[in-house]
Amino acid sequence: MTSKPAILILSDSALPVATRIKATTGGEIHGLRRRVDGLDVGFEETGTHLRALFVEGRPIVAVMAAGAVIRLLAPLLSDKRAEPPVIAVAEDGSVAVPLLGGHHGANDLAREIADVLAGVAAVTTAGDLRFGIALDAPPEGVRLRNPDAAKAVMAELVAGASAGVVGEAEPVAWLRNSMLPVSEEGAVKLTVTDRVHQAGTLELVYHPATLVLGMGCERGCDPAEAIDLAEKALSENGLSPESVAAVASLDLKADEAAIHAVACHFGVPARFFEAVRLEAETPRLANPSDIVFSEVGCHGVAEGAALASVGAEGELVVTKIKSRRATVAIGRSPVVLSEDALPGRARGTLFVVGIGPGSEGWRSPEVSRMVSEATDLVGYSLYLDLLGPLAEGKTRHDFDLGKEEARVHHAMELAGQGRTVALVCSGDAGIYAMATLVFELLEKAGGEDGLTDAARRIAIQCSPGISALQAAAARAGAPLGHDFCTVSLSDLLTPWDDIQRRVKAAGEGDFVIAFYNPVSRKRRTQLAWARDELLSHRPASTPVILATNLGRDGETVRVVPLGDLQVDDVDMLTVVIVGSSNTAVTRTGDGKDWVYTPRGYARKEGSAMKLAAELKGAAE
Repeated sequence: MTSKPAILILSDSALPVATRIKATTGGEIHGLRRRVDGLDVGFEETGTHLRALFVEGRPIVAVMAAGAVIRLLAPLLSDKRAEPPVIAVAEDGSVAVPLLGGHHGANDLAREIADVLAGVAAVTTAGDLRFGIALDAPPEGVRLRNPDAAKAVMAELVAGASAGVVGEAEPVAWLRNSMLPVSEEGAVKLTVTDRVHQAGTLELVYHPATLVLGMGCERGCDPAEAIDLAEKALSENGLSPESVAAVASLDLKADEAAIHAVACHFGVPARFFEAVRLEAETPRLANPSDIVFSEVGCHGVAEGAALASVGAEGELVVTKIKSRRATVAIGRSPVVLSEDALPGRARGTLFVVGIGPGSEGWRSPEVSRMVSEATDLVGYSLYLDLLGPLAEGKTRHDFDLGKEEARVHHAMELAGQGRTVALVCSGDAGIYAMATLVFELLEKAGGEDGLTDAARRIAIQCSPGISALQAAAARAGAPLGHDFCTVSLSDLLTPWDDIQRRVKAAGEGDFVIAFYNPVSRKRRTQLAWARDELLSHRPASTPVILATNLGRDGETVRVVPLGDLQVDDVDMLTVVIVGSSNTAVTRTGDGKDWVYTPRGYARKEGSAMKLAAELKGAAE
């Protein structure tokens, strides 16, 4: 399965069983917030959440009645081949029932859960019961070419027919080790091959992942050219694209778009090797090149990468062919190459994520997904702690405040080793946070303290988070309804003269202003100066929002007039939003004050607000 199971519970009584399932499957516990504490993910309405997980393709383990799960999912059931695993587990753990996706992992997952709970897996699919195998769900690294024929083939076998198995020893071992009735004269034929093969009547064709495309290309090669060359190498040699296990190349090509485009085209991973490793394959190369050696340090990129990927027992089945700017060769492994066992190094990935104020409810699904996919988490210790259960099973790299550049450098070097790293920031990673440093380090020249070449070739993805500015505004009402700006009052990295100039300009422009880093233990004068400067541009009654610990325990949001703003009322965890001359306060019937900055709709010709004002004037 490609993602961790979502374990659904509706009450505290199901939590012990869910916790044991989580320990064995690595899943997340999802539950009703109003009934259960200590959840990985909370939800408000069971049906909506369950259906969203199903549509997402997430494996589901529901510790609840099977009938309830079926009724909730019934409107979504259509194509069984597209259904994720869905298992219902009794609250006492006595039985695990695979309801959907039996051949997509549900049967195996149900057995795994039953084993850990000392219960029973209620598997009902005929093939599993009689032969211990699901022909339409081959093991990892083997693809069924014609799944539509599986039903008829299985029905024939259940009716008493035998099967002829054709293929190499290792890739067909899963078939020969089953309880299938095997006979060379069998009416059913099961063929395992890495070659293009047209299925006959009552024949299933399986393609094992045994081929590796070794590729080289010039910098900036057109991805379409590389894809066309790879397709040509396969088709002209009668090899099936569905047997491609990986695309491999030299590590200098780890950030080459054409190489990754080929891997994406075939839906396989890309792996990269150092030149010294490819040079070790020189005795096996069909076309060694001194010119290539002088340029990159090995005598062959395409052939060398293909051979390094398939191992000492593998072979080169297609020697190097060339297009104008790319080369490709194909290696064959005697064993199936699963993604986890592929040699070489993946291109590392750095996720630069903002987790908002820290609470799960204010963290975007994309950020949660990125953190879940990461092998390593890098960040200030408090921010990593705020991830709670999402950080479980990850390697943590904790840093103190003040070590920002070291933190980012470490994250990028980890990714350069082929890992998937999440650089965790509070709020939004691009607002007074670490995202800028990532690109500054990329821009810097090398040298002793610079990034290694591998760290410069990583994939980078940034994902937004709710900033303190947005959180404070939402808690207080709508103070950012018109033009606004942000200014950091910290002069650690920005000269105080520049900060003063910006505050004056914002005051003269009558912007709503959000102040980040308003004070510190040693720095107490800047906020007072900013207050006094703004009082020369807007009324003393201008509302000021003081928001502290947003989204966390101890959250407070206060509104005070600008003239009464006191530095001692603000700490390092407070965001200060100063309204413009148009910002107003309104009070609702419950006594709560709301701050808002109108956009001028009341003055807009034909607006409902203007019409109401005119009618009121006429009545008076």
